[in-house]
Amino acid sequence: MRVEQGMRRGCRRTRGRGRATGPSASARRLAAPVLALAVFAGALAGCGSSASTGTNADPAGVVPAYAPVYVGAFVRPNGALKKEALAAGQTLTGQKNPYSRLLGAMQTPGSPTLSFGRDVAPWLGERAGLFLTTLGSTEALTNLLMQGLTGAGGGVQWPFGSGGAQGAIVLDTSDLAAAQKFVATQAAHAGAHATTYKGVAYQATAGGTAFAVIDKLVVLGTDTGVRAVIDTTQSGSSLKGNAAYAQLQTLAPGDAVGHVYASPVALGKAHLARASGSEAGGGQSPTALLSALGGAHPLNVSLVPSAKAVTLDADAGPAPASGAGAAAAGAQQEGGLVGALASGAHAFGELPGGSWLAAGLGNAGGAPGSALSGLRDLLSLVSTLGASGTGASPSSAQVTLSVSGLIEGILAPLQVLSANTAQAKRDYRSWMGEAGAFAGGTTILELKAGAVIDSTDPAASRAAVGKLASALNAAGAEATPATIPGTEAAVEAKVQGLPVTLVIADGRAANGQAKFVLGIGESSIDAALNPSSTMSSDPASSAAHSALGEGIEPSLTVDFPTMLSLLEGVGLSEDPTVAPFVPYLRNTTALAGGGKRLGGGVQRLRRVLGLRPTSG
Repeated sequence: MRVEQGMRRGCRRTRGRGRATGPSASARRLAAPVLALAVFAGALAGCGSSASTGTNADPAGVVPAYAPVYVGAFVRPNGALKKEALAAGQTLTGQKNPYSRLLGAMQTPGSPTLSFGRDVAPWLGERAGLFLTTLGSTEALTNLLMQGLTGAGGGVQWPFGSGGAQGAIVLDTSDLAAAQKFVATQAAHAGAHATTYKGVAYQATAGGTAFAVIDKLVVLGTDTGVRAVIDTTQSGSSLKGNAAYAQLQTLAPGDAVGHVYASPVALGKAHLARASGSEAGGGQSPTALLSALGGAHPLNVSLVPSAKAVTLDADAGPAPASGAGAAAAGAQQEGGLVGALASGAHAFGELPGGSWLAAGLGNAGGAPGSALSGLRDLLSLVSTLGASGTGASPSSAQVTLSVSGLIEGILAPLQVLSANTAQAKRDYRSWMGEAGAFAGGTTILELKAGAVIDSTDPAASRAAVGKLASALNAAGAEATPATIPGTEAAVEAKVQGLPVTLVIADGRAANGQAKFVLGIGESSIDAALNPSSTMSSDPASSAAHSALGEGIEPSLTVDFPTMLSLLEGVGLSEDPTVAPFVPYLRNTTALAGGGKRLGGGVQRLRRVLGLRPTSG
């Protein structure tokens, strides 16, 4: 595997990436849950050095091919790679040992607090993997991600259980005897009993936690997870042998410390199960975000750390061509956010210059509206992650202005526009072209923000203003006709959660292009239709282009210091949805993103998160 080959050499290989030497930018906000998964596995061992190369076994070789989600990482890097990973972690967290709390992921039920040096270092090899066999309770996985990102609840805890995710952690070993002793000790602490499956001995508890050493690999997880590994080692199909997985690993950056792979077939089946009501809250789960990112395409997200930036490359491969896999995947967004954002450079360039947040979303009219649907799922997840990290509910009657309330207000029209219905396709998506979103202004009084969608049918988009107003009224909003200079149709809507009026308008830009705009107040509508400058000539665009490298045109920029200053100015930095991320945001500069085609039907979405230089 190319990622593993690069890590095994203990040095970062740029492969002509052209990464900027100054402060750059990355996929922090878009892919926070994916980043958490990658960091969770990649830093599991606290970036400790390894005395030997271990078994050199790839955990993906014993992971079942049907796993919906797999995280693979080098947990004991050496040389420059170790230095870069440690520097990135220290800058983001402000902690000398930023990965120590992640050791809790290996602390099985009943176990005393683990010491890396005493309990794990004597036997742990280079590689580790984590896979899910079934998605189970998405709440458990959400909590795991928040623990890894923010340290909520004292750090990462054992992620599996009968009421949580089903799967296992697979760990390479450098000393088989020491590894067997560790597993036996952990099993004894948990009160496990000896059992066998297909002739392979392991230990399991009455609650479903299982412990095993299989083919010189330590396997800790649920009983179903351990049995899945046994099945795979006894002639079952492995993830490593999966053609889609192998293709994406071949193209993955060689200097990645870890990666997350999501199967569209398995996630598509889970999506259908949630849609039928068998799993609640699916639209707000981390796995829903993976589906939103990749759509019907296999997805691999690689994490590349450095002292100055953290880079995420999200690669989406070809969708299943036929058969049951294609049918399951087809229930999701076809293109996914990777495709939408990777093709959003033109829309990004037309957004108002000076925006501290600008995102081009490509074609919003895809089936079933992948760009808008993905944005909706992302916003839902951000709200849910913040609430799960603090124990707060997504909205609170005691809070007049809240981030979750703002998100819910923005979601109201998005849910109507992106609905997977024949009426929504006819009334909205049939005329939608490229879309973008922006936010500018340094104070709440100066705030201008909105979503802009090009119209391919001016008459239909004008009619859509009234239709969306009617839909919002039916959902409890108060939408009334308005007269706004420069527009051909407009309404003002008071939407629950939004402290200002949401304006929905249709008009024409200076170049004659018909545009449908959702804006915060009239000034946002004017900024969208008649910007004094555009992002195509903005300095932030040039900086993003340099940070992304490889000639990638930017489709996303976020200035985190300006955004954070605005949040602090209105007292939202302490909001439960935002507060867990504020310490990290203080240590970042900007986020840049853009995409390119790699060949073989693979499309890459790159995000680069700039890190603030550390003092001293």
